[in-house]
Amino acid sequence: MESRAINFGAGPSALPTSVLQEATKGLLNFNETGIGIAEISHRSKEFTAYLQGVEQNIRKLLDVQPTHSILFTQGGGSTQFSAVVLNMLARHRLLHPQLTDKDRVLDYVVTGSWSKKAAEEARRMGESTINIAADSRKYSKDQKSFDNIPTTDAYSFSSDPALIYYCANETVDGVEFSAEDTSPASFPFHLLPKNALVPLVGDYSSSFMSRPIPHLSDHAIIYAGAQKNVGPAGLTILIVRNDCIVDVDAAARLGATPVPICLSYKTLADNNSLYNTPPVLSIYITGLVLEYMLQLGGLDYYAELTNRKSKKLYHVLKDGETKGIFKGKVKEGSGSQMNVVFDVLGEGLLAKFIAGAEERGMKGLKGHRSVGGVRVSLYNAVTEEETDQLISYMEQFAEQHEVNKE
Repeated sequence: MESRAINFGAGPSALPTSVLQEATKGLLNFNETGIGIAEISHRSKEFTAYLQGVEQNIRKLLDVQPTHSILFTQGGGSTQFSAVVLNMLARHRLLHPQLTDKDRVLDYVVTGSWSKKAAEEARRMGESTINIAADSRKYSKDQKSFDNIPTTDAYSFSSDPALIYYCANETVDGVEFSAEDTSPASFPFHLLPKNALVPLVGDYSSSFMSRPIPHLSDHAIIYAGAQKNVGPAGLTILIVRNDCIVDVDAAARLGATPVPICLSYKTLADNNSLYNTPPVLSIYITGLVLEYMLQLGGLDYYAELTNRKSKKLYHVLKDGETKGIFKGKVKEGSGSQMNVVFDVLGEGLLAKFIAGAEERGMKGLKGHRSVGGVRVSLYNAVTEEETDQLISYMEQFAEQHEVNKE
């Protein structure tokens, strides 16, 4: 096989080589049907059985209880910015039909570019009051940057919101909520109402399946685009608590905005995610990835792997800072394990760093166009050996261009 580049891209991102090799077989002959996966009917018994298996493996890996349904759709996280608002406002309308639109509050925790976009979309839809429960920019060095996860005292949740939204990992800005409840950078679950069906919505697109999801059962909705850790672009995975799968048409009769039929969670649930043609090929490859993950030991294995990779990378980044070559963009303790962001200091050195990496077969390292610099994405399929190659290059680059030499 021809040599492949090391893909540190932020998504679509690396997939396990063995999975890609297996997928090529399925393109020609899916599960001995004699029909390729890109050709087969989504309503065939073979594919519907496969889809059920994908659901079961998600339940197994994340320990999803029967209180929650797993749904498959399209449109990515950006479509869910709208869908969660519509479905959760419909639920709120059914629970509180007497309230006016302005009395329906949506809480947003804004810690980066994606949560900011989610809040902007909710505001654009204009059917409720938007409460920014926390905005990390207030606690940044320049009060403009998304460089931290706020501490507990920064949050101000509404008394009875229709939803509470947060983004677990900000792909562009490189900040991530800690999985440890004792960490100052963890999400403040303890501030939410106890013994209640909290309308908590978590965008887990860029950290999905990298480790267990803290307090998963307390969430109303978790969603994730597959194209970071578990599959190719095209598939969005939803984990929806059953009380949030509501009759949106009944809510509309009470005054709620009608929900487009393919954005309704009830449509997806009632039709086993097969109301319309799902992203068949993306589901197939995602299924192969999940099976591969289970063979390696599941999320315990990947959580340990992610921890090792990111610790090594942050260590070499810190060493490069002492040499005056690298500069991290995120406050210590708030850094993402998935997307490590930093600047390369010195005129022309950023371009030189990127070019040198590409000469060594390492690609996808340019930071997002809105923030620049370097972004290293350490998704599940990026091996520890590949991470070590980047670290070795960073060490050599910092040594070669060190500013603080005596």
